[in-house]
Amino acid sequence: MSRPVVEVIALNARDARAAQDGGADRLELVAAMEADGLTPSRAAFARIRAAVTLPLRVMLRLSDGFAAGSAEELDVLCETAQELRTEGAEEFVLGFLDGRGHADMDAVYALVDVIEGCAWTFHRAIDRAVDRDALRLQLAGLPGLDAYLTAGSAEGVSAGLDVLRAEAARDGEPGYEPRLLVGGGLLLDHVPALRAAGVDAFHVGGAVRRDGWAGPVDAAAVRAWREAVDAPVTVA
Repeated sequence: MSRPVVEVIALNARDARAAQDGGADRLELVAAMEADGLTPSRAAFARIRAAVTLPLRVMLRLSDGFAAGSAEELDVLCETAQELRTEGAEEFVLGFLDGRGHADMDAVYALVDVIEGCAWTFHRAIDRAVDRDALRLQLAGLPGLDAYLTAGSAEGVSAGLDVLRAEAARDGEPGYEPRLLVGGGLLLDHVPALRAAGVDAFHVGGAVRRDGWAGPVDAAAVRAWREAVDAPVTVA
């Protein structure tokens, strides 16, 4: 059985090296955390790719929120995704809602077409969806979709624990085949209960930065997460 996944948000090569040194399995690359994480530049991706050997998942989002924007803005995002692929990106993070709170399938289809052959995560837009189960069924079977990044609630993991446990128990059902990647207000204290529920993938950002988003990723903090998620699971 493979070990649990620890995914760390990286803003630059320094973050990436510290996360790798601490034992992370994968990085999510973003820019502008003041906007909750936007697409990094092609140059930033290239610098990080040169700095580490870890898999890199690149955020595809050009503005704060969970709307894809106008047709013109979506075209720009698709062009950006293609440029990142040309630079060597092989994994991505995306997710958009329409005005009714359902998955924006036009935007998702457009991007999935551009990143054909790549693995991707549907991010925390699911936590703002009007119906989480319906959204999963909308996306079921899309090529490359292998994870949902979710806190179980728009308010964070503490509020979403019951939802996360329930969704982990549905692993393998239609719409629930992608891995549950838990993040968004995730604390070390949450890990034992989540591991006992069957969750085996964890996403951290501010939790591994001793000075918050103003400071770099701390390798020792990543190592503490590595140890916590690798600890033997106690099943109630």
